[in-house]
Amino acid sequence: MRNITKGPEPPSLTAWRATNPRDYNGYQDKDAIRDSLIAEQHGICCYCQSRIRPEIGSIKIEHWASHSGHPDLRLVYSNLLGACMGGEGKSGRDQHCDTYKGEQNLCRNPAVYSHDVEVVLRYLNDGRITSSNELFNEQLNSVLNLNHPFLMNSRKEVLDSLKTMLRIRGGTLRQSEWEQILEDWTGANHDGELRPYCNVIIYWVRKHLARSSK
Repeated sequence: MRNITKGPEPPSLTAWRATNPRDYNGYQDKDAIRDSLIAEQHGICCYCQSRIRPEIGSIKIEHWASHSGHPDLRLVYSNLLGACMGGEGKSGRDQHCDTYKGEQNLCRNPAVYSHDVEVVLRYLNDGRITSSNELFNEQLNSVLNLNHPFLMNSRKEVLDSLKTMLRIRGGTLRQSEWEQILEDWTGANHDGELRPYCNVIIYWVRKHLARSSK
């Protein structure tokens, strides 16, 4: 999970909300929302960081504050995020992200600056994601199921690729090389996309740089 900077909402959403402030289902230009969410999230899920595309069947429009519990926020763009399909159609234990979350509450929103999810998240060697915030740490599992085996393995594969590169390079890199890795994983490619599960590498490289600067 990474911090998300929200951009401007689609003009069609602004116009529709002016006369239909709660009618999300009646709003017809959801493609515009999908395109906007994909762009500001650089092509990765707001929660697990898997790849998402703007097509139906690849992205879900997530209401961070639930659709049923917060009718006044149904069409508020700051409440909308782009999530992966999260195992939709599978059994509950094999779902994750928005599909698993449903109408449950989540204490931190990656698109709210003051929540700063990146500060409180940790990525462990075995692929688990944890948080220094007790409630958020519990919700990573009970609300989002982000430690589903598939997601753990995906994060571990990304981290293992960094470890393999380090072994090939003899276990040591110059400071400038660590900084280049960080730049490669924090920056979007020519299509504006970030690499899936990018914050696993970002977390570990920042951790190394912080240690080496002491």
